[in-house]
Amino acid sequence: MDLENALLKYEPIIGIEIHAQLKTTSKAYCSDENIFGATPNTKTSPISLGHPGTLPKFNKEIINHALKLGLALDCDITRRMHFDRKNYFYADLPKGYQITQDKTPICKNGKILIRLKDGQKKFIELTRIHMEEDSGKSIHDFDPFNTLIDLNRAGVPLLEIVTEPVIKNSFEAYQYVSEIRKLLRYLDICDGNMEEGSMRCDVNISVMPIGSHQFGDRVEIKNLNSIRNVQRSIDYEIVRQATILNNFEKVKVETRNFDAPSGKTTGMRKKEAAHDYRYFPEPDLSPIQIEESHLQDIKSKMPALPNELFEKFTKDYELSNYDALVLIEQKEIASYFEEIIQFTKNYKSAANWVMVNIKSYLNQQAIEINLFPVSPKNIGLLINMIDEKIVSHSLANQKLFPSMISSPSENPNLIAEKNNWISSNNENELSSIISKVLEENPAEKERFLNGEKKLAGFFMGKIMKATKGTADPKKAAQLLNEILS
Repeated sequence: MDLENALLKYEPIIGIEIHAQLKTTSKAYCSDENIFGATPNTKTSPISLGHPGTLPKFNKEIINHALKLGLALDCDITRRMHFDRKNYFYADLPKGYQITQDKTPICKNGKILIRLKDGQKKFIELTRIHMEEDSGKSIHDFDPFNTLIDLNRAGVPLLEIVTEPVIKNSFEAYQYVSEIRKLLRYLDICDGNMEEGSMRCDVNISVMPIGSHQFGDRVEIKNLNSIRNVQRSIDYEIVRQATILNNFEKVKVETRNFDAPSGKTTGMRKKEAAHDYRYFPEPDLSPIQIEESHLQDIKSKMPALPNELFEKFTKDYELSNYDALVLIEQKEIASYFEEIIQFTKNYKSAANWVMVNIKSYLNQQAIEINLFPVSPKNIGLLINMIDEKIVSHSLANQKLFPSMISSPSENPNLIAEKNNWISSNNENELSSIISKVLEENPAEKERFLNGEKKLAGFFMGKIMKATKGTADPKKAAQLLNEILS
């Protein structure tokens, strides 16, 4: 059975848990550095290693990060909460339990907007967001005979973001995870680098016959490390479960792993239930009270969020939905664009220069926008020069823009003047140049007059060469047609 046929007979029910590693200086309950890429087992202490007699101390920065996310997702904020112990044995969980939140998550409910293929909008409802700590890392591919343990990550603060089972297919899942990652980056609370493990996804999925109201048996796919793999694993699992049901067999409730090279899920272990974890209140951490003044302080410092910018870009600046979505994908790109339009009112042109020329340069150099050498002011001045026909768009694109990158502190007007790139708007002078081009190419002129209109491009090339690219293309084309007619 393929995916298309599976979706004709069965309806997927999908929920996603996202574990976001928080950008904090230290770990959740001790002063160990929270840093990626350090030598294994060098960012540990007796507390993070779970030595007997040690006591945790809560990192208040986690609260602020959680509140930012909860407010951004329109969640209900729990004003008084406590921590719990979640008991299970993993080799990379030093204490043998995880400090988490069970009964009193810091955020409840909430929602996030996604955009579907047909342009429609859908809200993905959330169940909860809670604070917890990470385990260490088990390394299976370094030694063929042993599993190695790196405990640098043990105790690193996480937010677990849990949806309701309202996601219907892999595309919606892809959009949801993308939007959450974008939001985490806008809030500057998680870098979202899934390949580094700072954001990971668990997918819960079942299928049921279309028209049924009884959910199927649920399978959990653990530790997905890319948004594309979230999508691929869901598609595979839909087909796998649909095939099982189609053969009148029963889907096994279990936790599965996704193998990226093969694109298949494989069984890992029996799926745990809540009672398996033997939750009980954490005795070493005091309950936390969120005061209204603290919440209002967080609200006052919230940045503009992606959906706010989308509405602003499409309504105030009259950009297309596509342009707005590209610009808001990264907060830094959106900010750069907004700085450009402080110096020009041609919003569409500003968007095009960011999306095409600037992003192309960033990709070629493999750098982020903060390392782009040209200031937003000078890009705005460049756009104005084109609009005022001081330089042609082609010259600006091919010559002036590269020169601005080479001399980023120099005013683009001065660069153009120094290189004699200022457009010639003198009709007599331009007409004289066009006439000379026609005189030098009598055969092509005759062919054009006999109906080979494609030779207009040939003449325009000669004209632009003769004027060193300074001629206004529209004006030149107009005069060419007038002379030839």
